[in-house]
Amino acid sequence: MDPTAPSSPLVWREDGLPQSSLYGDVYFSSVDGLAETRAVFLQGCGLPERFTGRRDFVVGELGFGSGLNIAALLDLWRREKPEGARLRIFSIEAHPLERDEAARILAHWPELGEAAEALLGAWPGRARGFHRVDLPGFDAVLDLAVMDVVEALEAWDGAADAWFLDGFSPALNPAMWREEVLAAVAARSAPGARAATFTVAGAVRRGLQAAGFDIAKRPGFGRKRERLEAWLPGGRVVPSRPQSLAIIGGGIAGAALARAARAEGLRVTVIDDPDGVAASGNPAGLVTPALDAGGGPRAALYAQALARATALYAATPGAVVAREVLQLANGERDPARFAAVALQDIFEPGAMTPLDPAETQRRLGEAAPALAMGSAQVVAPPTIRAAWIGETLAAQVARLERDPKGWRLLDPAGVEILRADAVVLAGGAASPALDPTLPLRPVRGQASWTSGVSPSAPAAFGGYAIPTRDGVLFGATHDRDETAVDVRAEDHARNLATLAKGLPRLAEQLAGGAFEGRAALRATVPDHLPLAGARADGLWLLTGLGSRGLCLAPLLAEHVIASLLGLPSPLPRQLSHPVNPGRFDSLAEAARV
Repeated sequence: MDPTAPSSPLVWREDGLPQSSLYGDVYFSSVDGLAETRAVFLQGCGLPERFTGRRDFVVGELGFGSGLNIAALLDLWRREKPEGARLRIFSIEAHPLERDEAARILAHWPELGEAAEALLGAWPGRARGFHRVDLPGFDAVLDLAVMDVVEALEAWDGAADAWFLDGFSPALNPAMWREEVLAAVAARSAPGARAATFTVAGAVRRGLQAAGFDIAKRPGFGRKRERLEAWLPGGRVVPSRPQSLAIIGGGIAGAALARAARAEGLRVTVIDDPDGVAASGNPAGLVTPALDAGGGPRAALYAQALARATALYAATPGAVVAREVLQLANGERDPARFAAVALQDIFEPGAMTPLDPAETQRRLGEAAPALAMGSAQVVAPPTIRAAWIGETLAAQVARLERDPKGWRLLDPAGVEILRADAVVLAGGAASPALDPTLPLRPVRGQASWTSGVSPSAPAAFGGYAIPTRDGVLFGATHDRDETAVDVRAEDHARNLATLAKGLPRLAEQLAGGAFEGRAALRATVPDHLPLAGARADGLWLLTGLGSRGLCLAPLLAEHVIASLLGLPSPLPRQLSHPVNPGRFDSLAEAARV
């Protein structure tokens, strides 16, 4: 994060109102902020009447601020929503408030009660990018974009039914109201969308009209004589969507898909090959990002995935074994890399902290420069899988056939296992057995573990050593194109030798001991990015996660399910494009020919 940036964009005036230190405008009306929100935005967008008959309702907002508009919306939605409907909210805030600041503001309206508490209880962070917030008690989900407004609108792939245009005053923050922004709002709107705002400034009216909106002035709230309502022509057509989903693969990718799909009301069947070996089946595993000192989309993808994964694991009882992981330096350039990563605004402030050798010695018992990844975790994959995946169908899918009614999944004898409207391949290195054109390469990895000894802290150093519930797990080997999964004594020795290079004191403690172990296959992609999305033939993929499946799978699973159902993705466009399987479609077609 920029060390020169102000710690908060908010100051408190003598009259008790919160004011922006950047724009000089107040966060809510001095008359009654909640009453203004209800009159200007909820009533201005035709709510709750427009909820009627909707399975999904999408609201966009420019200017998240204290969350007041969203808390009022949640309160209304819970009281008036159709049975089984879901609310999807996309909001933008370039200068987010801290939770305690928002709590002080929202405390003005105790009548918001549980809606405010739910929002504050899952308050999004300040890292640059998209933040997904689950609000299950309200059948709602919020995606907050912490970035510039134009960049955020270009990054979002949704189409809003209603827009709350609530930036600071056009006179004080004209950048939020320029024609480019309003055109982007129109481009991210569904037919018949409504927009509402407190301002009737001429530039705003002209910008909305130029973007295709019809507009009308309405009586204003409080001291404001007028407010503005706008609407696009037409009506939203609700397309048919899949009702049933087959997920092939029972590892972390399959489990994450099952969790995300069931949250959206899909009927899910997970098919797990009884002879398969999922790469995410060890008793403990690391949830860490791939670090990139240069930044860019790949670094941002891992940062957002880490934030989402660790939040979901923390909410899963018994899933988290340990928090914070130390990445030890392996070369002379690593301390400089660590310093660069610590300054990246894609992580929460203070989440990445460089350590000098003395501090690493204090924490770990080994003296080396390190990066303390405060938000990283060690988790128990079997616990996560048990909580997320539900019942599985033990079967081997040998062939997929598509017909007008959907997909048929056939066993090796050609017998139909089941039918489904949609299929996701999530079997990792086993997926090419169903489609040899997939650009996946197997990498065998064996991990070793024992009880009675535990590392002082989870650490990665080329290899890794992490605590289990009763000991330590370390490894792992990395053998390309090997597909055997037998556990080998020589690989335990290789893991111990790697451990001795990174954590010699721990390796000395373990020398001569007996180890348990497990070997499995990782699936890697030539460009080192996963496959998450649809192919040209309508088959969906979540695979190629390599050694970072525990970090990547939860967010990418939500992206796949959202895309499959035509819902807004939690993944910005600039991050979804690099993982789109379509980047290999030409190679797959050539292989088929």
